[in-house]
Amino acid sequence: MTHCQPTETVLTSQTDPSVRKIALAGQPNIGKTTIFNAITGLNQHVGNWPGKTVECKEGVFYFSDKKYKIIDLPGTYSLTANSPEELIAREYILTEDPDLVIAVVSAANLERSCYLLAELIGLSKPIIVALNMMDVAEKDHIHIDADILQKDIGLPIIPISATQKSDLNSLLQAVDVFFKEEDHPLVHISSIPENLQDDHQKILSLIQQFVPQPYPPEWIALKLLEADDVITKMMRVALPMENTAILSGILKNRSTSLVDIASARYEWIASVLRSAVTYQAANKPGFSEKIDRIAAHPILGFLTLGGILGLVFWLIFQIGAPIQEWLDLAVFTPFGNAATGWMAASPAWFRGLVVDGIIGGVGSVLTFLPILVIFFAAFGILEDIGYMARAAYVMDNLMQMMGLQGRSFLPLFLGFGCNVPAIMGTRVIDSKAARLLTIIIAPLIPCTARMAVVAFLTPAFFGKNSFLVTWGLVSLSIVLMVLMGIILNKVIFKGEKSSFIMELPTYHVPNLRTIGLLVWQRSLSFLQKAGTAILLISVLVWVFSVLPSGNLEDSYLAKLGIALSPVGNLMGFDWRLVVALLTSFMAKENAIATLGVLFGNSSDAGLTAAIAAAYTPASALSFLVVSLLFIPCAATIASIKQETNSWKWTAFTVAFYLALSVVMGILTYHIGTALGL
Repeated sequence: MTHCQPTETVLTSQTDPSVRKIALAGQPNIGKTTIFNAITGLNQHVGNWPGKTVECKEGVFYFSDKKYKIIDLPGTYSLTANSPEELIAREYILTEDPDLVIAVVSAANLERSCYLLAELIGLSKPIIVALNMMDVAEKDHIHIDADILQKDIGLPIIPISATQKSDLNSLLQAVDVFFKEEDHPLVHISSIPENLQDDHQKILSLIQQFVPQPYPPEWIALKLLEADDVITKMMRVALPMENTAILSGILKNRSTSLVDIASARYEWIASVLRSAVTYQAANKPGFSEKIDRIAAHPILGFLTLGGILGLVFWLIFQIGAPIQEWLDLAVFTPFGNAATGWMAASPAWFRGLVVDGIIGGVGSVLTFLPILVIFFAAFGILEDIGYMARAAYVMDNLMQMMGLQGRSFLPLFLGFGCNVPAIMGTRVIDSKAARLLTIIIAPLIPCTARMAVVAFLTPAFFGKNSFLVTWGLVSLSIVLMVLMGIILNKVIFKGEKSSFIMELPTYHVPNLRTIGLLVWQRSLSFLQKAGTAILLISVLVWVFSVLPSGNLEDSYLAKLGIALSPVGNLMGFDWRLVVALLTSFMAKENAIATLGVLFGNSSDAGLTAAIAAAYTPASALSFLVVSLLFIPCAATIASIKQETNSWKWTAFTVAFYLALSVVMGILTYHIGTALGL
């Protein structure tokens, strides 16, 4: 059974039959989530569909003193099981039996978005149509008579602009009227062309007695003609062997039936739109067309994307970094010092656990929140106005080199802020192989914590050249990402390539409420998932750093570093660098804190001088390379396990980065030594 994991608010709707359940369905970039956010506000829950990596949103709202539960189904172009989103959307409607489906279609691209509506009608569920983006359609000189369209389709049609509160009120009034009426006649359309009608009847007679509840037999027969993999496998299990053999014979020569059925749906769409929609020829190119001459251009598109990314980085370093530093120096450090004073009478081990383990671990996560908020807000705006689809389109050729698609660029770019949301962001990729490959290579993008280590150490060893060294290290990470992506795709995924089909949405003004809720949800998710994982690891690392005697130098952690020093020596490390690397598993910036303790100097200037005196530039460069490539932090590993739902792939990722970092560290050290560094 496919359903959202309910929160406490939602549980009441499952036990109270008076609470109506509404499913919100529509294609991507059509304003569906804007509608959901506007009517639910903060009364919503974001999670994952059980066993899936696809985001699930559900919430509650009140209208006319009635309570409703609404489920925001994943955006999908159709209901054929080509992706988890498509499978979840149709399974929810069929198996969870919502009281109403609100189908959101785009007035600016009505023919394309009505294809999903045609499929929803085939599920024989009560439907209201929200005709969104009416303002955009008017700007594009598209005129729609909603009354004629409602008459031709046979369903309630509510014209709205999702950003207008009065329009959303009209939609909710239509919902209220729907539930007050007792009779809701279902609409039937003919999706079966004449050349397939006989086969459809033959299939129906073969399967009718064996179709599992609650699937409609007519719909199952249609999906078998469409060669739907999930339905075909289900019916092969349900049918007797003789019926399966006959069915295979019928379907054997029907390789074009999917195209025939799709054509029949588009013929129905054309017939209902013919009298309701008129297009006025525009003398000038539309607003979106003008922008796309640059934003989607093969060359200018890259320059545009580079400029936008540069602006985002500028905002991060001008706004996010100072706030991050302020949080560290003015909030968490004084709080840790105050906690030390408050707990002066408590046992030293307990004081160390709270101050160094808990406050230090959680604080290191919270200091990065301002940077992540800027990332989330920037991406929310770019996605809401319709630009991120153009960025994916522009990057598609480069991603194809790794067997990926343009969508993979979106989560990879998130990795510059933090690898955790980058891993979580792979949910936008519909191919399982492409999603796995993107998850594996995503930690090769240097996050802000890794860059903090680089920014701290490079001036000590390379002085005026530290800027060039830093850019060289970042470039090395990106080049390795491309090379490793190509190799992993050919070796593990056998050169599999994933197709990339994305409709470029019309540009429109961003909805600040939607963006605000997105930033809130993603920030909260980051704190819950990353913070708890780092908190646990913080405590464990602290325990191993003080046992058995209370001194770091002879602790279990130090003994582990000394035991691993033979491998470290190959990279130019002594046991102290090995221990610093091991503690970076909790949070990458902890490598610097560990070195500060080991060298007995907490001031930045003194520590850099001590480190510069202790190691050669070749050893330092090797340590920086290994720090960028080493096993991802605990929070990232936890996210990889969550998103892949596989210990095998999680273990493979850990082993991959361990091997890659050691090999690159050895090469860097020996090449640097040979060059006289």
